[in-house]
Amino acid sequence: MPTRAKIVALLLSGAALLALSSMNASARIVCNADGDCWHVQEDYAYPPSVRLDVHPDTWRWGEGQHFAWKEHKGRGYWEHGEWRAF
Repeated sequence: MPTRAKIVALLLSGAALLALSSMNASARIVCNADGDCWHVQEDYAYPPSVRLDVHPDTWRWGEGQHFAWKEHKGRGYWEHGEWRAF
């Protein structure tokens, strides 16, 4: 195989790996009205009665805003200080 074809194949393989790796990085930050925030790895369909804000994983609250990290494993959400699984 000529050198040029090897370089093209290598570049295409690298681009494919990069595309696949970025598809798995779907982390989000979810916050409720009480200021409780937590990380999720998947996009969930929360119950319509729950008021949540979903932010990208790079989101940070601003100065003077009052939020708190409350991590929890599993699928669910924080409501009035309690974890509600669904």
